[in-house]
Amino acid sequence: MMNKIASFTVNHIDLLTGAYVSRRDKVGAEVITTFDLRFTRPNEEPPMDTPGIHTIEHLGATFLRNHPVWSEKTIYFGPMGCRTGFYVIFAGDLQSEDILDVLREMADYVLGYEGDIPGYSPRDCGNYLDNNLALAKYYMKKYKAEVLDNPVKERLVYPE
Repeated sequence: MMNKIASFTVNHIDLLTGAYVSRRDKVGAEVITTFDLRFTRPNEEPPMDTPGIHTIEHLGATFLRNHPVWSEKTIYFGPMGCRTGFYVIFAGDLQSEDILDVLREMADYVLGYEGDIPGYSPRDCGNYLDNNLALAKYYMKKYKAEVLDNPVKERLVYPE
């Protein structure tokens, strides 16, 4: 039998929306930090719909990979399979508090975005029609209000 992976050991019953350190890994001499950006409460709120998630993925990845400070540190930004949030991986041994400002900037970018979604074409995306900017803004507004505007310990450190 295989060992249970770390993300399956998180107490999802008491997990709030938040920005949590999911894990730290060494890659050579470097540390990378994976963050759990939990947009909805697992098993309490409905999972996010894929068109909204997909749009946040396109906009969030575009924002982070073009950020003047964080572009060089951004390794990955993408959705969780359970559709309750996203993982973002940054180079560095980081804490949740270290990324709150860039997450606020990303939220404001998504909330203020108008126009064509980056990568919105059959050439650039494997399911380009499955996007919804209004839904992405709805999810981001909720996340910003619950987590980024009120970054209390319960939303930055996993429950026991």
